Amino acid sequence: MPDFESLLNRWQSAGVLDAASADSIRAWEAEQEKPAGLRWQGLAALILGAILLVCGVVLLVSSRWDVIGPGVRFAVVLGMVAVFHLGASWARKGFRPLSSALHAVGTVSTGVALALAGQIFNIQDHWPAAVLLWTLAALAGWILLRDEAQKTLALLLVPAWLFSELAFHAQGHIGANVFTGRFLLVWAVLDLTFFLDSKQKAMQAVLFAVSVVAALAGVILMLGGWVAWSSQQTFLALWTRLLAWVVLAALPLFFSVFRPRKSLLPVAAAVAFSVALPWCQRAWTEYGDNGAGYKYALHRTAPNLAAHALVAAFAVFLIWWGVHLLSRALVNLGIFAFAIAVAWFYFSDLIDKMGRSLGLIGLGVLFLAGGWALETMRRRLLARMGQSGVSEEAE
Repeated sequence: MPDFESLLNRWQSAGVLDAASADSIRAWEAEQEKPAGLRWQGLAALILGAILLVCGVVLLVSSRWDVIGPGVRFAVVLGMVAVFHLGASWARKGFRPLSSALHAVGTVSTGVALALAGQIFNIQDHWPAAVLLWTLAALAGWILLRDEAQKTLALLLVPAWLFSELAFHAQGHIGANVFTGRFLLVWAVLDLTFFLDSKQKAMQAVLFAVSVVAALAGVILMLGGWVAWSSQQTFLALWTRLLAWVVLAALPLFFSVFRPRKSLLPVAAAVAFSVALPWCQRAWTEYGDNGAGYKYALHRTAPNLAAHALVAAFAVFLIWWGVHLLSRALVNLGIFAFAIAVAWFYFSDLIDKMGRSLGLIGLGVLFLAGGWALETMRRRLLARMGQSGVSEEAE
């Protein structure tokens, strides 16, 4: 629909048009059928085609990698990136969605090209540098194209580079999994809340799905606690820990300030949660004999009752925050997380203390009664949110 609002305001100011006529024009224009955009079938076909194209190119290059020389390898790497971006530029005027998909394939191929170039020239000592270059390529694509696909890739690759640097410096030290898990959880919560009301639905869906997986992985890593696999392992150096807290707490809190009503409190809660969870451990020592007269002692750790309570409490917080933001996605995610927390507690702490029959009976009751209770609560919360949304629109 053409931008006629400024013209209507100017005509009203000049006295050529009265307010009633201007409102009638606005109402008539609003009722006109808007041009149809790309339907979900076409969007799904483009996304699937882009994924298959990337996989095919990677498979084609890798299958012949050992039989071609370094010069030809480097030419293939450069050509792979150039062809996709040139094709995207050619299709930009005629079919913009196809151009966006090809540009996205070109940016993804840049990451593959960087990995292959690292193998060609043996520059694999600091592999996060390749992720940084890939991130810069995605940022350049976003700045130049103003494209949703490039923006999505950039928003995924920036934390991926920070995560790579943290994992590289923490590797082999006690607590490496704890700090990487903290990073995944806090950044996942930032992405889950920061882009909730984004008009770019494809980007929002991708970030939401990736954030859910990252949050689950982060919690699992933190539950491992401070495990040491040998007596020679050491804790992270002081400067590494400072760097870790900057990238996993300070940066997310800084970005959440730009959307304080949506992200500041959840990110702060995620930081506090990630600080406490790794310490919720119980430790014990198992003694045994290998049968050859050699006695051993194994030091083990496992999450204690406080860990279960903390995970369930954070799930409840997500539900409450989703109701506060009138976000169905957050409410559904929080309820799903609470169900996972209850099932985890049952399988890890209760079922071993029952017999086989009682364990199965309890599991059935848990699924039936718990599922009914959670679904009832979910429907009530969503109905209440719908009423609140209608009230706000009326005001």
